[in-house]
Order: sequence, then structure tokens, then C-alpha cells
Amino acid sequence: MKFSSTATYVASEDLAIAVNAAVTLQRPLLVKGEPGTGKTELARQVAAALGMPLIEWHVKSTTKAQQGLYEYDAVSRLRDSQLGDARVHEVRNYIRKGKLWQAFEAKGRVVLLIDEIDKADIEFPNDLLQELDRMEFHVYETGETVTARHRPVVIITSNNEKELPDAFLRRCFFHYIRFPDADTLAAIVRVHFPDIKDRLLTAALTQFYELREVPGLKKKPSTSEVLDWLRLLLAEDLAPEDLRKDAKSALPKLHGALLKNEQDVQLFERLAFMARGQR
Repeated sequence: MKFSSTATYVASEDLAIAVNAAVTLQRPLLVKGEPGTGKTELARQVAAALGMPLIEWHVKSTTKAQQGLYEYDAVSRLRDSQLGDARVHEVRNYIRKGKLWQAFEAKGRVVLLIDEIDKADIEFPNDLLQELDRMEFHVYETGETVTARHRPVVIITSNNEKELPDAFLRRCFFHYIRFPDADTLAAIVRVHFPDIKDRLLTAALTQFYELREVPGLKKKPSTSEVLDWLRLLLAEDLAPEDLRKDAKSALPKLHGALLKNEQDVQLFERLAFMARGQR
């Protein structure tokens, strides 16, 4: 089965090709792009489209690669030994399986999402090289080797916050999700809001793209943010004429859904002030 757009997710042709190529090559798919462009949702849609369970590993700044394999709780074992608990004689009772272990021992093929890998320490990707390449790892406490029953479909996302090691990149199939053009974004919107009127959609997207192109914008609004904005516009039952910018600030209606920091709000206020001064 090949992946393509679904009823709830619009995938560009090159993204669908990237997913299917990674599946065919049995390589991790490394997906980069602006925050809010649907990288995490891609893994969920791939799992649904291919009929595979999804295992999600959300990486944080404190996450270590070892946690994806397993964690050995030596403290609990020491406490139980002091209390005379019989469980202490079996080391397996103190090993907590990580997301990779869960994916490796699954009865069927699964999709494994490693989300926002660039949040972790720079050594994190390198520490997973062998495990993702050979699809096996050693458990030192028990002496066993865990080998994947079925090679999972691995999707790794990155927000480009830091560069990833070359050795890691060589083992991945790479795809950058570009911000969608107006036609693609309109198709995405219609998936979420099938009853939206053409005039409102055209007016809203025109204003949205104008906002994204303002020079000096610190954080450009993403796909997820325009969807939130449109949800508010529909909830308020606004007409295309209601979207005219406030002359005093040049800010769009309900701009809090689109602009997420005070610097960008102040930028629009300055632009409005300059425009009034030129009249």
C-alpha cells in the first residue's frame, strides 16, 4: 500500500514520494520544516493509511537515547532488597522498556515517530545510529540482545533548531516540508472546514499571506495557526468585509491566533504609524 493524501491530511506529491521511498528503502524518514506544518501529524496519517500501529516518542531537552531502548531502575531494586522483596532476584522486574524496544518487539510492523529530535543533546542522534541501522541493541543487565521482529517505519521530525550529525543524516531519507502555496493551503483548509464560503476563504488567505511576507516578522504564522484563526472567524460568523485591518494598528482581526509575541504586534503598530505619517 502506498501513502498519499488522506481524508484529513493533504500531502503534496513530493512528500508522498518521500514517505514511500523511505518505506521502500527501509530508512528512517527525516522530516524538517517550520513548526506547525504538520510534521508530527504526518506520522499519524502514515500509520493510519498503512494500517499500522503508531508508537510516539516525544523528545525533550533532557531526553537521552538510552531511554528509547530501556531504563534500569537500580534505586527501586536496592530499596526492594532492603525490604526483602522476592522480586529483587529477577533483574527484569526493574527494566522499563523504551519506545524502540516496544517497536522492535511488536508482533507486526509499526510506525515509530521520534518527534523533535533536535530538542535533545547534540549526541542524541549519534547514540541511536547503530540501533536504527542494525535494528537491534544489547541489554547489559540481562545479557540479551533485542532484535526487531519487523523493521518499523521510522519517521523523525526536526524543527531545525540545531544541525544534526552527518553520520546520522547519511542513514536517513530527507524531506523538507515547504510552507504550502495558496492553492494547497486552501485545500488543507477545506479538509478542516468543508463548508467555508469561497469569498471568506479567499479574503482570509490573502490577508494571511500578506502578513507572512511582512519584513522583520520574528515568527511567521504556520498552517496550524491559520486553521485556528479561521476557526475563530467562523465562530464569530465574520464576513469578508469584516477582515479589514484596524487602521490604527494594521493588525488583522483576532490577530492573537496568528501573532505569538509582542515584537510582531509592535511591528504592525509601527507600520500603521508610519503609514499614517505619510498621508
